[in-house]
Amino acid sequence: MPSDWLGLPDIIAVLDDQRSVSDLRRYLTPGAFTGSHFEALGAASNALHRDVVAAEDLIAVQLLEARAPAAVALDLIQGDLGQRISDELRKIPLAVSLSDDTARLYIEDDGPADRAWHLLTEQRGVKKAVAGKLLARKRPKLIPVYDNVVACALRGRPGFWLWLHELLRTDDLCLTHRLRNLRDQADVPAQVSDIRIFDIVFWMRHRRNHLRRRCPGL
Repeated sequence: MPSDWLGLPDIIAVLDDQRSVSDLRRYLTPGAFTGSHFEALGAASNALHRDVVAAEDLIAVQLLEARAPAAVALDLIQGDLGQRISDELRKIPLAVSLSDDTARLYIEDDGPADRAWHLLTEQRGVKKAVAGKLLARKRPKLIPVYDNVVACALRGRPGFWLWLHELLRTDDLCLTHRLRNLRDQADVPAQVSDIRIFDIVFWMRHRRNHLRRRCPGL
């Protein structure tokens, strides 16, 4: 693991803080944050189009304050780019979680999720956070939502997917169990994945301080 990531004891301390339950409840309260609709938007349609990028997916990404350029959006919905992304998504089981031992097969370099991410980021105007959020929408248990606020809170560097995968599996899945305890305490809806709970907690904890100049991280 990169030595400059926030360490596991510090991460556990944030999750165990009493504010985490209230932050989760507040974030997921309808109308409080647009991102609370990220998973639920067009749920029936998304189930039918599990391997296809649809208009609802692009709108869902906008709910997380990210946007694909219009030309890229059209290519994803009705062009060659969308077909190429679908080809990669079909290689990734919907049920696989980032905490599973087999997850590495899909997120490692030249794995199908990595190839899909590169296909997206190679498009003009598509930022890394947009690519990640779009893939998180299609494979919410495997691909974490990751943006500048979360990266800053975790003192992150490239390699976040693999780093979090390793962290979720270390010490007999202690981090995974912490996230599931938070799910129960905060009554988190079933469609919200464990790794989404992770990003919400850190985003909520750090978002205001992140606006400060030269933010030092969490």
